[in-house]
Amino acid sequence: MESNVVLSFAIRQPEGCEPETLTITPVLSGTPLTDLVRSFERTHGFEPAGEYSGLILTFARTPPSPPPEVCSVEHYFMGMAGRGYPSGHRLLECQCGFPGCWPLCARILMTGTTVVWDAFKQPRRPLQKYSDFGPFVFDAEQYTKAVVEVTPKNPELRFGWLIVDDEPPS
Repeated sequence: MESNVVLSFAIRQPEGCEPETLTITPVLSGTPLTDLVRSFERTHGFEPAGEYSGLILTFARTPPSPPPEVCSVEHYFMGMAGRGYPSGHRLLECQCGFPGCWPLCARILMTGTTVVWDAFKQPRRPLQKYSDFGPFVFDAEQYTKAVVEVTPKNPELRFGWLIVDDEPPS
């Protein structure tokens, strides 16, 4: 278990994507989650190892009421996604850019003074165990501040939504 983890986010435009496409990658105490899971998967002999990207944001041109299958970045990372799905909250996506194709999922558990990311899994790898990955424990105040501030610090995210209820390809 890693305690007192400091959350931040990296926002970037993926190579080869349209200019309005952005990804949001959780950064844990200065290390992108993509790097942490790549190291874990390599150490455990998982193939392919670390083929992840940040979550892909879908954009609206004007501030709409989001459809039920999406939610704001803030609500998502606070564990308040409109609909749950069996594999948990996706924290990373496949490098291909299709939501749900090759996700890394975890439970986001909000307690009084902490936020915990645990129960990591890769739904495409049901036999490979991630029980040694995490849990990551955040101070609730710092975590909330990082999540709430990600949009004002990155105005391009203002109308961004995360797809939370999708069917990945078979």
